[in-house]
Amino acid sequence: MKTALVTLLGEIRKNLLISWTYRANMLVSTFTIGFVFVGIGFLMGQGELNPDQLASMFLGYLAWFYTLAAIGDLSWGLRGEMNAGTLEQMSMSPTPIGLVLMGRVFANLMLSTAQILVQGCVFFLLLGIRIPMRWEGIPVLAVTLVGVFGFGFLIAGATLVFKQFESFANLMQNALLFLNGTILPIDVMPGWLAGIGKTLPSTQGIIVLRQVVLDGQSLVAAWQDGSLVWLVVHSAIYLAVGWLVFGYCERVAKVQGSLGQY
Repeated sequence: MKTALVTLLGEIRKNLLISWTYRANMLVSTFTIGFVFVGIGFLMGQGELNPDQLASMFLGYLAWFYTLAAIGDLSWGLRGEMNAGTLEQMSMSPTPIGLVLMGRVFANLMLSTAQILVQGCVFFLLLGIRIPMRWEGIPVLAVTLVGVFGFGFLIAGATLVFKQFESFANLMQNALLFLNGTILPIDVMPGWLAGIGKTLPSTQGIIVLRQVVLDGQSLVAAWQDGSLVWLVVHSAIYLAVGWLVFGYCERVAKVQGSLGQY
């Protein structure tokens, strides 16, 4: 237990130090993704930036941003370990690779939250976005992130086996932006497209987040109408499947002798 905790804290510290060393890259990334949000809002508003529309979009963008970070950090982070030749060293640790990656997940959460706070302050000041400060949104976002990072582990597992998997990771990041309700609410999409969107890891979280934050719905009401129940089940399924797929892919890579190869 002590070894696992030390490893976890060490991985968190390592990733935070690396991000701080290359902080210029993180700042550019924060600006770029924020620019994408403003650009989409401008197009959706037909040449205008509507604060009410942007408020709804920002909640969807919030979930998408964490998803973007989870997929990118877990998948590309593993590929970076392969390139550096350190992945096999990680596998020799008494702590399982999956648990080591949990440290990366926690570091990712800290960094992504800092980026979101910076972007949010800029958006609120310059664009006039107003979002009610309701504590109910925090547990909803937390449950959503469980499924998001479960999906990240699924992509990371595939990266261990297929190595160059960034094209599919990019495809999923873009698909999530357009299909999970970030830009266009699920209920205005065609039925078949909405059906696909509802299977994605962050979609239900965005729906419930908007209900409790913008519409003022209580968590009890969200639980009673089934939307929060489905979010919990959905995230639990993604976490379980992601963890199982990652473990299976890790074993396949070890059997093939290709764990640390790129």
